Amino acid sequence: MRELKDNELMSIDGGANWLTASFLNSIARILSTIMDVGKSLGSSIRRISDGSYCTVKI
Repeated sequence: MRELKDNELMSIDGGANWLTASFLNSIARILSTIMDVGKSLGSSIRRISDGSYCTVKI
């Protein structure tokens, strides 16, 4: 194997791309979590405004 010169080293392309499967998976999980929180919050607001919530008996 020969040693590369500086101009050859500068022309090397490759390596990890920022758009990987794990990156896309994490974005999908973040969006799913945001949707779940919004759904729960909206449901809670609707139940409180309708008065259809259960009281806690101690």
